[in-house]
Amino acid sequence: MNFLIDTFTLNWLIILLFFVIAMLYSSVGFGGGSSYLAVLALTGIAYTQIRSTALICNIVVVFSNVLLFHKEKLLDWHKIIPLVLFSVPLAFLGGILKINQTIFFILLGITLLIAAITMWFSKKTTLSVQKNKINSSQNAIYGGVIGFISGMVGIGGGIFLAPFLHLKNWEVPKKIAATSSVFILVNSIAGLFGQYINPNFIIDWNLTSILLVTVFFGGQIGSRMSHIFFSPIQLKKATAILIAFVSIRILIKYLF
Repeated sequence: MNFLIDTFTLNWLIILLFFVIAMLYSSVGFGGGSSYLAVLALTGIAYTQIRSTALICNIVVVFSNVLLFHKEKLLDWHKIIPLVLFSVPLAFLGGILKINQTIFFILLGITLLIAAITMWFSKKTTLSVQKNKINSSQNAIYGGVIGFISGMVGIGGGIFLAPFLHLKNWEVPKKIAATSSVFILVNSIAGLFGQYINPNFIIDWNLTSILLVTVFFGGQIGSRMSHIFFSPIQLKKATAILIAFVSIRILIKYLF
């Protein structure tokens, strides 16, 4: 019990930030992986542990979201399967990759910056579904690329997938959020498994166990609060600013 108290005392700010992130992201169908990475990247936690911690927290948050979306009959598996067909095995391969600290943080910085820009400019304005036939091959390729990056860096990929689906008028917003949750869940599991069999796999269960409980309750509150206090656009703008700030700091440190 003492070690838990000591861990909480030393990492209370990280724990608080993870709770807020889980609550806000789950309210719009995301897991929060990019922001977990952003927070952990500014700490002294080993870089080999950052990816696995972020993915496990992702899984905990979006799993309950997927169950809720399934209960509300918002999951269209005929359209979801092409997106995850290649993303799952490629997320697994991305997780297996052994990369050194400098390369990891450069990739992380670039990924977070792209995510921030994508989140800033994307708008949830789609109210009707595109009437044209959905290109399953294109969706499979796009999902595969996102899956590989997700597994390699340690995110679920929802922050890349959702704007793409909105841009394509792929579905109504609620179904896009539901699809993104499934995408994040399966890619996070695949990426985590890939990292587990990597010789560099490491995780501090003292801290991670506290973070898992934290994001679970944060996710439960967020998925039920939905948009009471902030609109999805406001949440995405604020998150984009945070992620951009962190990504620039990382890139400056490891490129210059």
